[in-house]
Amino acid sequence: MTDAALSSPPAKASPFHELEVLWVRHWTDQLFSFAIARPEDFRFRSGEFVMIGLPGEDGGKPILRAYSIASPHWDEQLEFLSIKVPDGPLTSRLQKIQPGDTVLMGKKPTGTLVLDALTGGERLWLIGTGTGLAPWISVARDPDTYARFGQVVVCHTVRNVADLTYRDFFTSGIHDDPLIGDEARAQLVYYPTVTREAFDTPGRITDRIKSGALFADLGLPEGFSPERDRVMLCGSMAMIKETGELLESFGLKEGSNAEPGDYVLERAFVG
Repeated sequence: MTDAALSSPPAKASPFHELEVLWVRHWTDQLFSFAIARPEDFRFRSGEFVMIGLPGEDGGKPILRAYSIASPHWDEQLEFLSIKVPDGPLTSRLQKIQPGDTVLMGKKPTGTLVLDALTGGERLWLIGTGTGLAPWISVARDPDTYARFGQVVVCHTVRNVADLTYRDFFTSGIHDDPLIGDEARAQLVYYPTVTREAFDTPGRITDRIKSGALFADLGLPEGFSPERDRVMLCGSMAMIKETGELLESFGLKEGSNAEPGDYVLERAFVG
């Protein structure tokens, strides 16, 4: 018997990075953000998502879910926004992480909510509900966004005012960003709406599109134009479906990485 026959087979490379938690912020009893160290060889496009998870309990298989990366492609940290589900297989445990803990992350980012999937236009609409805001935090901090579009409108619809995570960031904090602060101050508009509490702009974003209130509030021509507007959608299935139908009624066509178009949505999250 040779030495080769006695040697152990090479260890199989793990499909996951094991990364340190850098910080955690709890916005409400249902929402939290966290950041993990970025591997030196990890590359992604702003707006993409990746699998995030934790090792299985009692030696079980790791539990992972798709999470949009809330950091731009140039950031040294990888930031994420998550809901808390008390009995959720992953988030019931993930919400308890602390700085210094270890989180698993897949090695292959992917997704459709990227600038590459859109054709050129004048105005970019980033429309999201709940944690569907996450990719817009990434896209809104990408210098290419402001180079390609003259105006960027971030629309965020939530149930309660406290759910407007990153509200301070979009109204003021982003203006101090070292790369795109000046551009954001001149070109970015933040448009939050709240459905279950009194608010200056109440109701669902789809209702405000249909009524024309969205456009009136922003001093823009009513409706979306295939020649002018490009749109990204992320959030609840109901919002994405209804908004997609509205965009189609205005003549906008869905795009993809293979065939860029007027609007995109993330099908990995809508089934």
